[in-house]
Amino acid sequence: MNLESQIMGQLKEAMKAKNTIALEALRAVKSELLLAKTSGANGELSEDQEIALLQKLVKQRKEAAEQFETNNRPELAEKELAQAEVIQQFLPVQLSEEELTVALKEIITEVGATSAKDMGKVMGAASSKLAGKAEGKLISIKVKEILSSL
Repeated sequence: MNLESQIMGQLKEAMKAKNTIALEALRAVKSELLLAKTSGANGELSEDQEIALLQKLVKQRKEAAEQFETNNRPELAEKELAQAEVIQQFLPVQLSEEELTVALKEIITEVGATSAKDMGKVMGAASSKLAGKAEGKLISIKVKEILSSL
């Protein structure tokens, strides 16, 4: 089942359950999908593009929640984080820290990185290989940790 039909099914369930947080999150995803489809050349999105779009939406929600926390608005931050959780259910299962470290060490070995100067090479390979499985920010932090310990 493709992402759009999954979203529509969840949207109907959220309407029946009167779950406003899920409704808002799912409508945002549907809107972004529609926008991306109409702006594309062939009107279809690949699975990688769908994952990237979902990750962007989750990241936006988390950043908004951080801003609300900073501005002492915990109720709005909770709402954003709840929406992020709803969107995350459509993403592939995220790697644990241990799994991410193992995968990054393999990539570092493949690329032949020996110091922090090779961060760009490692990040390029890691970003494409781990797309959708880990957040870019977390990948970056882990790569720095591993390369600095070499």
